[in-house]
Amino acid sequence: EAQLVESGGGLVQAGGSLRLSCVASGFTFDNYAIGWFRQAPGKEREGVSCISSGDIRTYYADSVKGRFTISSDNAKNTVYLQMNNLKPEDTAVYYCAAGFIATMDSSHYAYWGQGTQVTVSS
Repeated sequence: EAQLVESGGGLVQAGGSLRLSCVASGFTFDNYAIGWFRQAPGKEREGVSCISSGDIRTYYADSVKGRFTISSDNAKNTVYLQMNNLKPEDTAVYYCAAGFIATMDSSHYAYWGQGTQVTVSS
């Protein structure tokens, strides 16, 4: 059974940092792109960043460029999202997802984690 488990969320002050982890199991990790998405209360889910399999291309939403970094450790079946200079508007539940295409379009992702809460205080 495919499974994605996020961790690393929490409460942080504005300007602080968090590193989210997404551990995958139950499918061939090397064949899948991994995306990070977030959903704030009352808002639609949005793509944050994604990383392709193979040639390891990375993509970022404009709102997080220069602050967030996505990386992958294939030996550990894990993708990380390093989040620096966090802002209150980054507050949301963050989800990782696995799919065949690295895209910010959530409809292309087949497997989803349960999410981890990130709260940034001002």
